[in-house]
Order: sequence, then structure tokens, then C-alpha cells
Amino acid sequence: MKRIVTIQDISCVGKCSLTVALPIISAFGVECAILPTAVLSTHTMFKEFTFRDLSGEFAPIAAHWKREKFRFDAIYTGYLGSFELLRLVGGFIDDFRTADNLVFIDPVMADNGKFYPGFGPEYARAMAELCSKADVIVPNLTEAAFLLDRPCRTDGYDEAYIRDLLKRLVGLGAKSAVLTGVRFSENEIGVMGYDGGKEEFFHYFHRRIDVSFHGTGDIFSSTAVGALMRGFSLEKALALAADYTVECIDRTLRSPDHVFYGVEFEKELPYLIRRISGDGGNA
Repeated sequence: MKRIVTIQDISCVGKCSLTVALPIISAFGVECAILPTAVLSTHTMFKEFTFRDLSGEFAPIAAHWKREKFRFDAIYTGYLGSFELLRLVGGFIDDFRTADNLVFIDPVMADNGKFYPGFGPEYARAMAELCSKADVIVPNLTEAAFLLDRPCRTDGYDEAYIRDLLKRLVGLGAKSAVLTGVRFSENEIGVMGYDGGKEEFFHYFHRRIDVSFHGTGDIFSSTAVGALMRGFSLEKALALAADYTVECIDRTLRSPDHVFYGVEFEKELPYLIRRISGDGGNA
């Protein structure tokens, strides 16, 4: 059985980060180890949430795993949130990297043209250094611009602009870069990627649902990593991740009693499992 380790926080209520990654990756028949960076009572859309930093546990956990000689087929990072954690994760990748495992980094720090609270240009520069260690990075348009220290454009761009961003992102050191939230028309949205080794671009677009829910980026990335571990190509893994995310949003909007703080991804796990079996993944 393949084994992924995912490094991000636990929001105890909120349908994001580790509470999303664990069930989705498990649905692929892949073991999901976790290295929690913090525990929150809820995600940060709630008021007066509690927060406990767990970065002090990072090094002891990693040291124990080294003594036990654990190996991971993929290292997958989400929200990190501090310079210290960026440093610790960089060291973890160096220690646990092998000739054939995958490093997948979602550089969570910004959206809609601005940084999340607590982040700024210095954090983006440090994140860009971490991204140099990745096989795959999946920023949104805002994060890509900040990683590259370029003006941010969230609309009014063309395909040439996206291709230039992707090449520059690979220039940071990652083997492949994927941009999420790419939109050339009002009715479609999707992903565009660039495989630096093959020097090939690829894309996948789907219908746009004009609504925003917390945690959908975590659903997308967790699905993509799980699919890669099942033998999907990067292009097919991203297409499945996009489709599943849309299904989760659509299911939530059709549910009269859905909660405001996340999508009903749990009810669409049967859809995901059917797609895993039917879209060419290997057991």
C-alpha cells in the first residue's frame, strides 16, 4: 500500500486541512500519515477560534519516524503559516526524500489579489524557496504572482500570460507547476499546467459555479495527490480533482440544510470511488 504524509493543520470543525485530507486520500486506498502543525477549534472563518501551535512537536515526530525507518511515497504540504514551519518542512523534505517519491506543495498564503492575514512578501519569498524542492506546486493566480514577486492579475489576462507564469514557476525549481482558478470566459474555470521535464503545457476546464466555499482547495489538492498515488498521470489527476470539487460544491448547493463553513464532500465520496475505479488508476 502506498503511504502519503500530509503536513498541515487540524481544524476540528470546518471541513478543511487534515479533516479533508484524511478521508479523501484514504478513499484512494492509500495510507495517510499526518504531521499536524497546529490544532484549531474551527477554521479561521469563525470568530474567537482557539489555536494551539504544534511546531514544537515537529522535530521529535520526524526523528522518531527516522528511527523507525518509515518511508513515504508522497510528501504533501498544505497551510503552514510561519517561517519556522517553512524551515522545518524544508528539512523534512531533505530527510525523507527518496529517488522516487513525490513532493507536492500547495503554497497556501493568498487569494483574490491579497495575502491572507499574517502573510506578506517575505513569507512569499520563503515559500518560493520551499517550492524549489517540489515535484508539483499548485498555486492559485494570486499565490503565483506573489511567489514570483510580480504584479497580481486575477482577471483580464490571456493564455500567453498564464503560460509565462507557469514557465516562471518551474523556474523556481519545481518539476511541474499548476495554476488553479484559471478563467478565460464567464462560464468556465479550470487549471493549466506545465511539465518542465517534457516542456509541455496542459489544461482542463469545467463549468464555473459562481460561489465560494472554504476548504475546496484542500479537497482539490488531496484528490490530486491521491490520484497520483494510484497511477494517474498529472493531467488526469488534476481533471479528477477538479471534477470532484465541482461535484462537492454542486451537492452542497442542492442540500437545503448545508452548513456555511464547508462543502458536503462526504456525500460525494461514492462518486470519487467510482471515478477512481473507472478512470484508469492502478490498484
